[in-house]
Amino acid sequence: MLKAAIIGASGYTGAELAGLVKVHPELSLAGLYVSEGSLDGHKAFSSLHPRWRGLIDEPLLPLDDEALSRIHTEADIVLLATAHEVSHDLAPGFLAKGIKVFDLSGAFRVPGEGFYERFYGFAHQHSDWLAQAAYGLAEWNQAAIQKAKLIAVAGCYPTAALTALKPLQNAGFIADNNKPIISAVSGVTGAGRKASLATSFSEISFKPYGVLNHRHQPEISHHLDNQVVFQPHLGNFIRGILATIYVQLNDDVTDEQIAQAYHQAYDGQKIVRLTGQWPQINDVAGTPFCDLHWARDGNQLIIVSAIDNLLKGAASQAIQCININQGFSPLAGLVQE
Repeated sequence: MLKAAIIGASGYTGAELAGLVKVHPELSLAGLYVSEGSLDGHKAFSSLHPRWRGLIDEPLLPLDDEALSRIHTEADIVLLATAHEVSHDLAPGFLAKGIKVFDLSGAFRVPGEGFYERFYGFAHQHSDWLAQAAYGLAEWNQAAIQKAKLIAVAGCYPTAALTALKPLQNAGFIADNNKPIISAVSGVTGAGRKASLATSFSEISFKPYGVLNHRHQPEISHHLDNQVVFQPHLGNFIRGILATIYVQLNDDVTDEQIAQAYHQAYDGQKIVRLTGQWPQINDVAGTPFCDLHWARDGNQLIIVSAIDNLLKGAASQAIQCININQGFSPLAGLVQE
């Protein structure tokens, strides 16, 4: 079995990763780690995430020099559920030891001069690995994921948006000089597990944030190869993303062509589901699925995409990428085949 170390295992995404690795037929846990100064250090994983009590009771180990040495000698792959700057600093060291890295932060998702200074607040020091990283949008980048040593798992909002838009973009159906408009709302787990007044349920009101400057806008635009307008919102629910996307089509695009583009992209792939009805959060929360449906009025197309931000938007997509990279069954550990 392949041994997977998880760094950042105390957070929501890290916890989902630990659970998915635990039930995966080809993977085993090679340690659960938190930052060296974390108050969660040495606590049992199941004390923070009691649904895994009796199944994942391993301690959360501080990432000190001893822990790094252990990972270097014992792990086959590393999953980074860490802050962007932390992933940026840690990934090259593991890669130098021949350990494949699946990074769930934004540290290696978008090449481009000045991008990280502007949108992430730090200067990227590893342009060589940034250029080599495969973008982990599982349904659309399998050849690169299969070959890569570093996989930058796609962001949660970009996963919802790109899954909806790429069949149209690749078919050439989006009108020239049109920016698709993406209005999306996420549950509060997208902000992470750290306590904050802004994500307290007593304080949350459905609201926009990151207006005209959210880092996922350039990520979506880059990997779509088309500029978009992206506006995220915070919702007063725990988990999930619902994206409503508005696209202006070329004049000659038919209903049959739209349906063909989506079916050609996703038929036979159990993770992306063309539902035939409007998706909702409750249909995908706690699952690895992405649900899609669309309707049109003349040249105006509306697509709705729904995912779980912690799973298809993070942890389960990372498992998809591991499956692709290692030649495992594509749905191993995710869906009963």
